[in-house]
Amino acid sequence: MTHTDLTTGDIKAHIKRLTIPASIGWFFNTMFNVVDTFYAGKISTTALAGLSMSFPIFFMVIAFSSGLGTGSTALISNALGRKSREDYHRLGLNALVLAWILGLGLMAVGLLAGRPIFELMGAGGEVLDYGVRYIDVIFLGAVFFISNHILNAMLASQGDTRSNRNYLFVAFVLNIILDPIFMFGWLGFPAMGTAGVALATILVQLYGNVYLARKVVKSPAFSLHLLKTARLSVRTMLEILHQALPASLNMMTNSLGLFIVNAYAMRYGGDAVVAAYGASLRIEQLTTLPALGLNMAALTIAGQNFGAGRLDRVREVYRQCLKYGFVLMTSGMVVIFLLARVLISTFNNDPAVVSAGITIIRIVVLVFNAYMLVNVSLAIMQASKRPYVAMGIGFLRQIALPSFMFYFLGTTLAMGVRGIWTGLVINNWIAAAVAVLYAHRTLRRMEEARRPQ
Repeated sequence: MTHTDLTTGDIKAHIKRLTIPASIGWFFNTMFNVVDTFYAGKISTTALAGLSMSFPIFFMVIAFSSGLGTGSTALISNALGRKSREDYHRLGLNALVLAWILGLGLMAVGLLAGRPIFELMGAGGEVLDYGVRYIDVIFLGAVFFISNHILNAMLASQGDTRSNRNYLFVAFVLNIILDPIFMFGWLGFPAMGTAGVALATILVQLYGNVYLARKVVKSPAFSLHLLKTARLSVRTMLEILHQALPASLNMMTNSLGLFIVNAYAMRYGGDAVVAAYGASLRIEQLTTLPALGLNMAALTIAGQNFGAGRLDRVREVYRQCLKYGFVLMTSGMVVIFLLARVLISTFNNDPAVVSAGITIIRIVVLVFNAYMLVNVSLAIMQASKRPYVAMGIGFLRQIALPSFMFYFLGTTLAMGVRGIWTGLVINNWIAAAVAVLYAHRTLRRMEEARRPQ
C-alpha cells in the first residue's frame, strides 16, 4: 500500500477530496475557538474583551505552529512527489525535534512577555487580568500546538486530510465538555475563569499529539525501519526553517495586525468595540473556512507536482482553486451579511457590542474574496519553494498599510472605528492584487526556464 499519488489523475477530484475534509476540520477548529469565546462572554464583557485582546498574543503560538507545519508540508510533499520515502522520514523526524525546540523557547519568551504586551495594547484592570490568566496557560502548552501541525503535515503530504478532521471534531466535543468544568469549577475542580478555558485547550492539544502520532505510524508512507535510519541533522533543520520561517513570519504579521486593530479599536471605541471585534473575527473565520481547505489542497497537490516537475499541473491546481474559492466566498458573504445581528448576539447580548459587531461584519464581508486570493496564491508559492513572498505580503497587508490607513481614515478623515474596518478592506485587496500578480509571474518564469531552448 502506498500514499496517494497526486501527480496523476483528475486535479478537480483531488482538490475536492482534500478540501472537503480539511474545511470540515477547520470548521471544528474554529468552532473550538467559538466555544471559548462563547463561554468567556458568559463570564462578563470584560472577560470577553480580555480573551479578544489575547488573540494577537495567542497568534504567536499559531504562527510558529502553522508556519512550521506549512513549510514541512511543502517539503514533505515535494519528497513524495520525487518518490523518496527516505526524505519523508528524514524531514518528518527533524521537523518534530525542531517543533519541541521552538515550542520550549516560545513558552519561555511568552511567559515573560505576555503581561507587558497586554499593557502595550492598552489593557488594564479586569481585562488585563483575564487576558494574562488565559495566555500564560496557553504558552505552557506551546509544544503541543506545534507538534500537532508537524504530525498533520506528515499525513496531509500523503493526501490524508481526514485524520486531522477527525481529531478536530473530537477536540471540539471535548472542549465543550471541559471548558465549563474548569471555568466554573464543576465536579470539584476550582473555578479558574479564563485560565480554565486555556487548560481545556492544552489538554485537547495533548490528546491530538497522541492521536495524530498513531495515525502517522499507521500511514502508508511510514516505515519504522526508515525512521530508525533517519538522522537528525542541523542542515535538514535549516532546510525546514528556510521554508517555515517566512510562513511563520507571515502568520506573525497576522498577530501584529490584530495587535494594531485591537489598539485602534480600544482607542476609538473601548471595551465594547474590542469585544465586538473578537466575536466578529470568529464569525469571519467560520465563513472563510473553505479558503483554508483550498489552501491545504493547493499546498499538498501543488507540492507533489512541483516535486515531480509537473508545472503544468501546478498551474492547473492554482486556477481550479481560485475558481472554487470565488464561488464559496461570495456565497458566504451573502449569508453573513444577512445574519449579522443573529450571529453577533450569539456571543454577547450587550447592545453596544451587538451594534458594533453588526457594523464590523457588514463591512469586512467585502474582504472575504481577498483573503482567498492571498491564501491560495501563497500556498502555490510555498509549494514551489518560493516561501519568502508570504512574508512580504504579510508585512504589506498587516503592518505597513494598516499603520498608515487606520490613522488616516480614523483620525485624519474622522471616520473613527469605521475607518478601521474600511481600512481592512482596502489593505487586503491591495495585498490580494500583489499576490496574484506575483504568483502568475513566478509560474510563467518557471515554465519558461524549463522549456527546451
